[in-house]
Amino acid sequence: MPVPDTVVPERFVGRWLSGGVAVLLAFLLCYSLATNPNIDYAAIREFLFNARILDGLAITLELAVISMPIGILIGLILALCRLSSNPVTGVISWVYIWVFRGTPLLVQVLFWGNFALFYKHITLGIPFTDIVLASWSSNAIITTFVASVLALSLHEAAYMAEIIRSGIQSVSVGQHDAALALGMTPRQVMRKVVLPQALRVIVPPTGNQFINLLKMTSLVAVIAGGDLLSKVLNISAVNLKTIELLIVASLWYLLVVSITSIGQAMLERRLGRGTKTASY
Repeated sequence: MPVPDTVVPERFVGRWLSGGVAVLLAFLLCYSLATNPNIDYAAIREFLFNARILDGLAITLELAVISMPIGILIGLILALCRLSSNPVTGVISWVYIWVFRGTPLLVQVLFWGNFALFYKHITLGIPFTDIVLASWSSNAIITTFVASVLALSLHEAAYMAEIIRSGIQSVSVGQHDAALALGMTPRQVMRKVVLPQALRVIVPPTGNQFINLLKMTSLVAVIAGGDLLSKVLNISAVNLKTIELLIVASLWYLLVVSITSIGQAMLERRLGRGTKTASY
């Protein structure tokens, strides 16, 4: 009777060595920060739950929660336009993605924040005539909050369009043809066959985009958007506790991103049931 081969477990020396080096570096960093006399930890504790800081945190969350669904909706429309057989909608979608992905978000925030400089009024009327039905001041319509939402959502839409398009294209063409053969209309095929399967590909990068969006809301501070970083900069301009207040902002960003990452992992696990990935 043949004797089975003995399996010798691998010792993973490199894994333990790299882990030990990482722990040592993290300890040294924490020790250096904890013993640094230039950091006022009392100020950090004082402003961590300050009312103005919490108000800025609420506005940051509002910006992200409002901008992301708008970006997904516009991105879905752009993705369908790019996949359409209509060349006009395809070109319009491509130009939109080219412009909003090709220019920095900071530039777009400044653009919408200064919209009233080149359009002082938003007018509703009949084109090529002097007939004006209604007119509003641009500053009254596009407030700093609205400008922030416009910049974030329109910028996000360009990235979501490519994510959704790649997810839709990941579904086999054979399933699309089979659904048509069963008598489904193209809209039914997209809604009942393609999109449900594409979600498994779309959700992970969408979660990453939302996490990035949470952090990119800090850019609206350049137009005094009222977000967390805006509040931090306003307070530090008075008490000169710049580093301490930046640490406060970083702690809140870390908390919000960590909670979002947990939710993303749970959703990915649910969508990934029935599939198995390798670990290294």
